[in-house]
This record gives sequence, C-alpha cells and structure tokens, in this order.
Amino acid sequence: MTDDDLTATTLGDPAAVPLVPAATPTVATGARRFRTVGVVGLGYVGLPLAGAFLEAERRVLGFDVDAERVAMLAAGGSYLEHLNPRTWRGGEPGGLEATCDLSRVAECDAVCLCLPTPLDAEGRPDLGPLERAARALAPHLRAGQLVVLHSTTWPGTTREVLAPLLAGDRLQLGSQLLVAYSPEREDPGRDVRTRRIPRLVGGLCEASGDAAEDLLSLAVERVHRVARAEIAEAAKLHENVYRAVNIALVDELAELYRALGLDPRAVIDAAATKPFGFEAFRPGPGPGGHCIPVDPRYLTWAAARVGARSELLDRSIARNASTPLRVAARVGEALEARGRSLVGARVLLLGVAYKADVGDARCSPALPLAGALHAAGAQVVWCDPHVQRLPAGEHHGLPQTLVDSRPVPLDRAEVESADAIVIVTDHRALDLDLIAGHARLVIDTRGALRGYALPPERYVPA
Repeated sequence: MTDDDLTATTLGDPAAVPLVPAATPTVATGARRFRTVGVVGLGYVGLPLAGAFLEAERRVLGFDVDAERVAMLAAGGSYLEHLNPRTWRGGEPGGLEATCDLSRVAECDAVCLCLPTPLDAEGRPDLGPLERAARALAPHLRAGQLVVLHSTTWPGTTREVLAPLLAGDRLQLGSQLLVAYSPEREDPGRDVRTRRIPRLVGGLCEASGDAAEDLLSLAVERVHRVARAEIAEAAKLHENVYRAVNIALVDELAELYRALGLDPRAVIDAAATKPFGFEAFRPGPGPGGHCIPVDPRYLTWAAARVGARSELLDRSIARNASTPLRVAARVGEALEARGRSLVGARVLLLGVAYKADVGDARCSPALPLAGALHAAGAQVVWCDPHVQRLPAGEHHGLPQTLVDSRPVPLDRAEVESADAIVIVTDHRALDLDLIAGHARLVIDTRGALRGYALPPERYVPA
C-alpha cells in the first residue's frame, strides 16, 4: 500500500499494553495451512516477499491502493527496474493476483503488511499509513488468520498500535487472530534473493510466534525466532542505527585525515586488510533512502517516551544530516580556489538516487545538496540514468523549477558546460571515461574516479 496521504497521525498513549495471553489457539497449526498469503503494500519490500511466497508455490494476493501500479503488475510489468517481473508472474496462472480490493483479505490465511513508516514534518514517527491500512483491513479479517508486520518501526508498535486496531472488539488476540513482527531485510540494487536473507520473527504470544515462524520458513531459508515482537522491532532499528553511527564516524574521520594531509580512502583501504574486528565504512555525501536517515529517529523517539536519551545517536543524526551541506561548501571552496564563484556557476549533480544502481531518490543526500548549492547562487542541473523525477514532498529549499525538472543527458556538451560536476551516486551506468576526459572540475564524493589520476586542478575528492 503506497503512502498517498502522508498526514501525520497522533500516536497512542505510551503506556504499555499487557502481553497477549498464551491462549490455546483455535486455528490450525503448521506451515501447510498457509495456502493463500496476502501482501499489503507492493513496493520495494512487498514485491520481493510476494515473489518468495510464489516460489514456495503459495497462492499470493497483492494489495495496493495505487490502481496504476496494480494494473501494471497484473499485466506482468514492473515499476521497479531492479526487480525482474518474472519473479511474481503477474497475469499468469499461479502468479501474483494484484488488486486494490481489501475485502479480498478474507481469502488469505496469512497477511503480510509491508507499509511505509516515514517521519512527519517535525521528524517524528508517522504511523499514519500503517494505522489507516489496519483500520481498512480490520472489517475483513476473520478468525484463524495470521497478520505479520514487516515495516521498520519503534519497539511496541505491533502490540500497542497495530494489534488493537486489527482485532477491535470482533476477534480475540492469541486465539482467533495471531499477530507477529518480522522486519524486512531488503537491499535494493544488489542481486541477493529474498530467500537467502535470514529473517527475524517475534510474536505477541507463543502461538503467534509459532505461526509466523512457520509462515516465514516457506519464504526464506533461515528464520531466527526471538522471544517477543519488541525484540525483533528493536533489532531492526539496531541494525540501521549501527550503520548510521558508523557513517557519521567515518565522515568525521575523513575530514580529520584530510586536515592531516592524508587520503581518507587510502587509510580506510589499509585498515580493511585486517581480517577481524573491523568493518569498512567509506565517506560519501551522506546517507539516504527510507532507512538510515529515518530509523535512528524512531529509536530516539521511543527512548524519549521512557525518559531515556542517547547523546551519541543524537550527534550522529545531526552529523549525517549536515554532510550534504559540507559537500556543498567544498564545491564552493574548490571553485573559489580556481578563481570561480559558486554564484552563477553551473553545477551538474551526477546521480540523485540514494544509492547506486536503483531508481529510488527518497531522502537522497542529493536533495539537500542541491538545495544548499541553489541557496548559494549556483545553477543546479542533474543527471541520473535511473531517476526521471525528483521525489514529491522533499524540496529542501529547491525552487519549483528544479523540483519539476527532468535529468539532463550525460553527454560531452553537458559535461563540458558544467563549471563543476559532483559525483553524488556512483551508478555503474555512468560514463566515467567521459567525465574524466572532459570535465573542468570534478568533486567526487564516492571515489569513483580515484583510478584516473586526474590532476588536482580538475579533481577534488570529497
């Protein structure tokens, strides 16, 4: 289900909801009972999951509020270029049955919720999409069903927010309706089958956990069961907070190494030869996407509910948010060092997707970078082989003309006309030879041109 309405929703009372009693379930047990699986939300998470259940020879109903998306999937197409539509075989016998009709959830033995969990305008968790979906689904749920939430969220969401909305006063949790949590673990742009990625599962009660473990064992090779849903919810946040903190750390260290006259990437490459106790993180323009910039704020919000705080996490969030602004300043410094002002300069951003080889520009560092460059007086244009429009609602001070703009072609004329080119996202489709051969000045945030031995007057690592 897509988030066409991002109206922020007031979250429920933070008081803990009692654990669901381990009632004797009135539903059938074992993986065999899951003949029909519903997937609500056919996006980056839902579609691969639907494909995994189809591979397990289950009937799969896919639900989404976007009628155009549903029609495309039903016709055997894909709106996500990194996913092969053969995965869900839309329009074929035994393939994904895509629909906007939520009443058909009654046909499902299990329902997987793969919904967006963004931030509101104040940077707080916005469970509006999840709550609206739960209210819409509730009248159509029946006794004996399992509902599993896969969206990243704060510990307690499944128990305190989702389960009461689903059960209402019609169904008894733990006996008639089973509810569990299993966080998504997708990595768009990498050729890793969903089936190969281990999954966590935690239920609201023993029966819910058992059922969810049975269900997910159909779709993935390894399921790790945890004692309760809150552990799985916190584990997902922990995974991404770990990355956010390390990204902030390596960004700060990169500035330190430059001040010492050292190449940060050379230092990190050397450290990465250690075969234990070290994982290499490399500097860039800042984290992006729907996980790393968002998930740490879910954890700090949850901590604040109980009067706790993490200074390290707060500082990491602030550091990561300001990284694109430092890149913009570095572009201005590089131009000034070459006798050119940023005011009126034509700056070409290469890659606006949040990571390489995907078409998703949500929360991309390219957006605040473009906003900062525009605010400093630059003429900003952009090129991305995978993105045709900038995401709606993420304007970062950009003029409407830039918000509505389309990518310029990556050709010799564009490269030569730019006063500065900033490599923001290093897609494999970018013609690095063209850039290295004809760019006047390259600010390289990804180390994409390290091997070209460009002269310092034309190349600035950032």
